[in-house]
Amino acid sequence: MSKRRRGKGKRFRAWRRGHWAEHLCAIALAVRGYRVLARRLRYPVGEIDLLARRGGTLAVIEVKARRDAQSAMEAVTPRQRQRIARAAEWLLAERPALAGLAIRFDVMLVTPWRWPRHMPDAWRL
Repeated sequence: MSKRRRGKGKRFRAWRRGHWAEHLCAIALAVRGYRVLARRLRYPVGEIDLLARRGGTLAVIEVKARRDAQSAMEAVTPRQRQRIARAAEWLLAERPALAGLAIRFDVMLVTPWRWPRHMPDAWRL
């Protein structure tokens, strides 16, 4: 049996924590009036944690779970931002119906014992 199935090891715990954080953020977005369109989108050039829509805005959301908000925000590096932006380009090419919406890049920070902190328009291209 693999480590992933047994639930042991640092990588598995980090993976599980990330999935839990994404689920919690999806709930927080729904409460704020967003419609979560997709989770964990993977493309050859990068991945998108959450894709949500509210009105005419399409939010591409990166979820970071860390011990404190400062280290979570620092974890979104310029290289990672580029990969997310390239993944968003693939998404729009794959789903042309979404191309007419205003696209925005958000970050959601998840820290222990706190409701997820949503940072709309965290960066621009």
